[in-house]
Amino acid sequence: MNIRQLLKSTLAAALVLAAAAALAQPYPSRPVRVIIPFPPGGTLDTVGRLLAQKLGEQMGQTFIIENKAGGNGIIGADVVAKAPADGYTLLFNASTFISAPMTMKSVPYGVLKDFSPIALVAKAPLSVAINKKLPITDVKSLMAYAKANPGKMTFAVGSIGSAGHMSTELLKRAGNLDYLIVPYKGTAPAFQDLIGGQIDGFIDPILGSLQYHKSGMLRVVAVTSAHRVPALPDVPTVGETIPGYEFYSWYGLWGPAKLPADIAHRLNAEVNKALATDMKDKLTQQGLLLTPGSVDDFVKFQREDMARAQKIVTEGNIRVE
Repeated sequence: MNIRQLLKSTLAAALVLAAAAALAQPYPSRPVRVIIPFPPGGTLDTVGRLLAQKLGEQMGQTFIIENKAGGNGIIGADVVAKAPADGYTLLFNASTFISAPMTMKSVPYGVLKDFSPIALVAKAPLSVAINKKLPITDVKSLMAYAKANPGKMTFAVGSIGSAGHMSTELLKRAGNLDYLIVPYKGTAPAFQDLIGGQIDGFIDPILGSLQYHKSGMLRVVAVTSAHRVPALPDVPTVGETIPGYEFYSWYGLWGPAKLPADIAHRLNAEVNKALATDMKDKLTQQGLLLTPGSVDDFVKFQREDMARAQKIVTEGNIRVE
């Protein structure tokens, strides 16, 4: 073997060893991007940032939040769908992720075929918030007011296909009510108009309305969970008046399709670990219900919730114009 051949052989061996060493590095060996497909400041962003901080502390790498808003969450989710399935680009999203595409003509990905479920993080009961000037103090008086003013009462929705939209549609049918649903571009302008009296009601995750309720700027008359929540112990559930009514927004973590099972299960275990830290108290105080469980638990939950959302979308004929 001449010197040139020897050098080539040595270089080839070095490259093989380097590749093997890279593959042998434990996950994560570099920073992880966590895409949140909505603007900063909402409930989703709050929960996502807390989780990313905990995962970073536990796993010894930085989990970087990137807000990629637009298209009702489609733009950010598409970034993850097209990313390498190596665990370094993840999606933290709300239940809008599975319901919003059902209302659209075309979406560049499929929820089931282009993403790997990792962990269900939390459920968020929604609050039924009412303009404080209206004579409505509970679900019974809400129903009476709506029936006395058919087609005149207005409910905001932060975005088409959101959990708030689904819940508002469900309440409309469950209570046999006739009110007008008014789409907004985000929760902030909806709350502004609710407080100002331009809109009558708004159903959205509790965290959004909690501060306004406690300050007396609006009135939360019910929550959509099966049981009363610690953050609002004196507020009844919708189900106490309309038996069987129950609805949640929820938050989860996904990777691209074909994410290696060992990475998915490692992340799932770390999420469950994070939910047992002081993060539990912080989120419970904000009205959230933490939901530790396995990857398989999340897969099952997602399929069941997709079926429920599709039923509401179909019966309510919900479409993005």
